[in-house]
Amino acid sequence: MQQFNYHSHTSRCKHADLDMCDEEYIKEYIQMGFKKIAFTDHCPQKNKIDQRTRMRMDYDQKFEYFESIKKLKKKYADQIEIEVGYEVEYLPNDEDNLRELKEESDKIILGQHFVHDDNHELTILGRNGYSDEELVRYAEYIEKAMKMNLPDIIAHPDIYMMNRNQFSEIEKAVAHKICEAAQKYQIPLEINLNNIFSKTYYENRELNHDSIEKQKEKLKNVSYPCREFWSIASQYDIKVLYGIDAHHRGQILLWHELVELANEIIGKETIEKLHFIEG
Repeated sequence: MQQFNYHSHTSRCKHADLDMCDEEYIKEYIQMGFKKIAFTDHCPQKNKIDQRTRMRMDYDQKFEYFESIKKLKKKYADQIEIEVGYEVEYLPNDEDNLRELKEESDKIILGQHFVHDDNHELTILGRNGYSDEELVRYAEYIEKAMKMNLPDIIAHPDIYMMNRNQFSEIEKAVAHKICEAAQKYQIPLEINLNNIFSKTYYENRELNHDSIEKQKEKLKNVSYPCREFWSIASQYDIKVLYGIDAHHRGQILLWHELVELANEIIGKETIEKLHFIEG
């Protein structure tokens, strides 16, 4: 099984466990036998675009963030390899800021949580969902970011299914567009495990210890990973990896169970066709 995870947050994003320090994450990863990890917290914005509170670190926290991870990287060097970077969103005209973040990072993952609407305002996924036009724009933004070689990984590419009740022609077209770009630019796609965690083991924002079979009963409420998206992805020559998208104490310790639940959703036949990164 995969022994690395490149999607992990910290308290600085303001919606992870505020009393969980960086070192606690590392200790959980070591306990679970991980060999390499990357902290990729929600990026700060030099020119603030996303006006929501409790969504990302402040720009003046960048230095402290990197210094903290640098010290821990040295402290645990004989037990685990540690990298540091950001989870970013692509927007036209923000390219210079994104290039600057990439230059100072080991890893950049693209988690596209919003797009511009026709009035150049942000449409936030999860708040109001995407219109068909905005959904196409979502795929175009991801493709543009890949073309510019900004992300090392595309996080939760199927998150656009969050507020969609069917996988019709537009959803299929978007999946194909993302997968075609991932194949062309050879950028891996992430099977995200955080949405599963939030709907099962972290139901009602409180960690529970229900059996794996009971957790499987809750999967009908999980909108992504999306079985249809990953079935399409399996038709392409692209690399795939799991991402814990860790925010909470105890989440990393459920690694094996969350992978099992993701595979349950996606289906054994598709999982066997996907090209998983081994190192």
